[in-house]
Amino acid sequence: MKECLLYKKSGDYLECQTCNHRCKIAPFRRGICGVRENNRGKLSLLVYGRVIAENIDPIEKKPLYHFMPGTKSLSIATVGCNLRCLWCQNDDISQCTKSDDFDRDAIMNKVGVEMEPEQIVTDAKKQNCPSISYTYTEPTIFLEFALDTMKLAKKEGLKNIWVSNGYMTTETLDLITPYLDAINIDLKGFSEENYLKYSGAKLQPVLDNIRDIYKRKIHIEVTTLIVPGVNDDEKQLDSIAKFLASISKEIPWHISRFFPAYKMMDTPPTPIETLELAESLGKEAGLKYIHLGNI
Repeated sequence: MKECLLYKKSGDYLECQTCNHRCKIAPFRRGICGVRENNRGKLSLLVYGRVIAENIDPIEKKPLYHFMPGTKSLSIATVGCNLRCLWCQNDDISQCTKSDDFDRDAIMNKVGVEMEPEQIVTDAKKQNCPSISYTYTEPTIFLEFALDTMKLAKKEGLKNIWVSNGYMTTETLDLITPYLDAINIDLKGFSEENYLKYSGAKLQPVLDNIRDIYKRKIHIEVTTLIVPGVNDDEKQLDSIAKFLASISKEIPWHISRFFPAYKMMDTPPTPIETLELAESLGKEAGLKYIHLGNI
């Protein structure tokens, strides 16, 4: 457990300033992510040093196709997420903290393996991985753990990569920018209504962050998982393509095929024709790098 970096007091409540939910957390309660707790007037990260997953992945799996291609990346995560996407492919580790079965003790002592930032950096070097990826769940919610690891990684000449939903605050971006080399942001659609309905988040902060990250000169690629009935209409796909092109036609767009998962097991896989429609809209918008995935 470690005290969080970004919060302010409001009476007995603490306002977390790590992501754009900006949860106001009552004493001994946790935020939406399930891992940040008001602990006697201090906001604490319960999952600091509790690694639920550590794997070696091809960097293309992030997906990043235009950053250090052909290399391996040591990939880590803790439990928890600040969104609740109904199609989540890692719901067993991202959504478990929202269950009544996962109390404070379980999150701090029984979930994952205890690892310090130094061990993660050592593992990356031993496995000849030139980068560390903070991925699988949402790195924003384990910011302090990620940041300490990123600082050490930078000193050792390793690159730092986030795979993120893009719902972090500007305050969080300010902290990680000196150490972040690349990011893939999951842009889940272009409808405020559907964003809130299916993921529990607002669209606009994600759009603002994509613009901001590009301006900070951090390598950025964007992924859209096309889910039938959620974000597969031509209007949304065209809007995504034009939005990315308005920032830079050089931003790679990964168009990914949905398969039934989590709470959308009855939704059919994305038709290939829909992926091809998105690809054509991306080309019309002038995007130079469009990649189809999960085919």
